[in-house]
Amino acid sequence: MQQNSQQIVWLASYQKSGNTWIRVFLGNYFAPEGQHLTINQLNQFTTGDLRLDFFNKAAGGQFRGKSIEESIAIRPAVQRLIAQSKPGHHFVKTHSQVATIHDVPLINPEVTAAAIYIMRNPFDVVPSFARHSGLTIDEMIDAMCDPNAVFRSVDGIYEMVGRWDEHIESWLGAPGLPHHCVRYEDMIADTRAAMMKTLEFLRIPVNQSQLKSAVRASSFSELRRQERQQGFSERPDRMEAFFVTGTSGGWRDALTPAQVARIRYEFEDALEKYYPEMMDQTAEYAATA
Repeated sequence: MQQNSQQIVWLASYQKSGNTWIRVFLGNYFAPEGQHLTINQLNQFTTGDLRLDFFNKAAGGQFRGKSIEESIAIRPAVQRLIAQSKPGHHFVKTHSQVATIHDVPLINPEVTAAAIYIMRNPFDVVPSFARHSGLTIDEMIDAMCDPNAVFRSVDGIYEMVGRWDEHIESWLGAPGLPHHCVRYEDMIADTRAAMMKTLEFLRIPVNQSQLKSAVRASSFSELRRQERQQGFSERPDRMEAFFVTGTSGGWRDALTPAQVARIRYEFEDALEKYYPEMMDQTAEYAATA
């Protein structure tokens, strides 16, 4: 490794929390003036920690992980290759939690510079992630409450995610990790302000013209328009559309009172800490269960 190996700025989130939105915004902000990055050009700007070509290179051939343990063991080497793949700091998407399993760090501190953590309330994550995964609502709640939750990519690479609340704390409480947390709901309420704070965390001088252009180019209506016209390479085959609503509060039409009550119970401490307003919003509905 070169002396300055801490190249990666993680774009970290639990699934279906706004990671793609942040990536599109940053890609457009850093694009040459007058140019815009489309949703199918994201891989030109950011990469992800599950890319098969990096696993193949780290394995010295075709990676054929037959177990969770094999996916874990190779992750530090994969992340070193990702760090070396571009000069300077660069953004890498991940849905992994920060944890050490079998003495192997899932997020390699040797190559980590900082993290932007994107958070979304679990009441809206559940129906969105269920649609993405092909699970029922109750199955999705079970998965989000499972401390050992693991998801498998289409390439057979395992991703250790864990519980929704523990995922958050693993990133925001990671010792010595510079981080910035942005809530999906705050991005909806005031996109410009949320993105400006993100740029300030990165110590990037804010160009107001670029900011305005990038916000417009990454609006949900624009992302949905692009998907309708050209499709989206990251959309699972089972989904009709990746960009569906882009709103907050859809849980009201998707969840039963009993499901809302269970989510409140399971994640009470984290909700009180990060979403106290949602404890108020869901109280009356959950009480009818």
